[in-house]
Amino acid sequence: MLDITREQVLEYDHNFNQHPWLKGNIDPIPVERADGIYFWDYNGKRYYDMSSQLANVNLGYGNKEIIAAIHEQVEILPYIAPAYASGPRAKLAKELIELAPDNMAKVFFTCGGSDANEAAIYAARTFTGKSKILSRYRSYHGSTLGSGNLSGDPRRFALETPAATGFLKFFDPYTYRSDIEFKNDEEASSYYLKLLEEQIQYEGADNIAAIEVESITGANGVIIPPDGYLQGLRTLCDKYGILLICDEVMAGFGRTGKMFAFEHWGIKPDIIPFAKGVTCGYVQLGGIIMSREISEYFNDHTFLYGLTYSGHSLACAAGLAAVNYYRDHNILDHVNEIGVVFGELLEELKKNHRSVGDVRYIGLFGAVELMRDREKKIPLVPYGYDENKTMARIQGLLKERGFAAFGRENNINITPPLIITEEELRNAFKILDEVLTIVDNEFI
Repeated sequence: MLDITREQVLEYDHNFNQHPWLKGNIDPIPVERADGIYFWDYNGKRYYDMSSQLANVNLGYGNKEIIAAIHEQVEILPYIAPAYASGPRAKLAKELIELAPDNMAKVFFTCGGSDANEAAIYAARTFTGKSKILSRYRSYHGSTLGSGNLSGDPRRFALETPAATGFLKFFDPYTYRSDIEFKNDEEASSYYLKLLEEQIQYEGADNIAAIEVESITGANGVIIPPDGYLQGLRTLCDKYGILLICDEVMAGFGRTGKMFAFEHWGIKPDIIPFAKGVTCGYVQLGGIIMSREISEYFNDHTFLYGLTYSGHSLACAAGLAAVNYYRDHNILDHVNEIGVVFGELLEELKKNHRSVGDVRYIGLFGAVELMRDREKKIPLVPYGYDENKTMARIQGLLKERGFAAFGRENNINITPPLIITEEELRNAFKILDEVLTIVDNEFI
């Protein structure tokens, strides 16, 4: 065990470490250990990990099969450069192609989600010879130059530069906050797709390489597309000769009860960026799955994008163990079963708390949207501007009681490990219920 005290962790962290997305002068929780769906701080306090950290620790902590695979691989071949072939890399690529739709042919491995989306941008632009890429405002695809500009939420602002051109935004099918009262999913899908088609025509389809969407908008509130939307998006892309990229970094690997979220709507993308749940955080890994047509193009053209740790041996060994675990332990069945309870608990929160405007969920992918006035649909905090740090205070109340989650804007995202039991889920929701009572009485 690492020989370091709680006081040293805090001292060294404060003096020498810069946390992402945060100011340097913060007071983080020093975490000592984790097991199952829990982690503990140095004072022995236990937290329900109701976000799977960043929606990536899908199989929880202490998974013996993943740990054993990493241990075995580190003794055999801990690393080999990407130009060589290796057992873990080759086998995991084969497994991923077998999990993907039948139009997919090859995998390019990266270190995580941001560079997976960089690779998707590169592949789409190179294959099509076009420069423009459309993505949505309420989206997050990464924090590197390309993936950051591909993103739509305010985190992109720091990365916007004249050097990053061709990134254009359109609106999510965010029906809850729409001024239009749609009669059904078909009407909603038709409305948003019509707007997008008009934008394609204005931008010139011959200039557009790809449209990239999160299959389900993740960090920005788990916005689930109405039925017919993704199918219509696939039809639009086919009509205008545009690639469809479905970002599965957060929604993939069982999170929604399917291996990939787009499977709920029966479509086949051209490129699938992935990360997070492929290794469940045990070793960092990401990548893109490419269609047969794109893969064949790169058989004859150099793939001019690379990383020292592309397809890292330990990461691929962890990925293989994770993929096997999803299958061998029937994780998708469990997600679909426990997901029913998850949905019932969320609906109960909506019924009992006036601060809850909407709840959205699919599998174990959920969000609670907090409103100052739910009749008028006035959000608890305005988009991109939480002057009083209201949401941070609410997250603090949850953590004080041992409920760790994350969120953006006026949403609390709830994405627990996929191994969570019904008892654990119900106990965790008692904490959320308690805090939402405080929100009802003190925050609105």
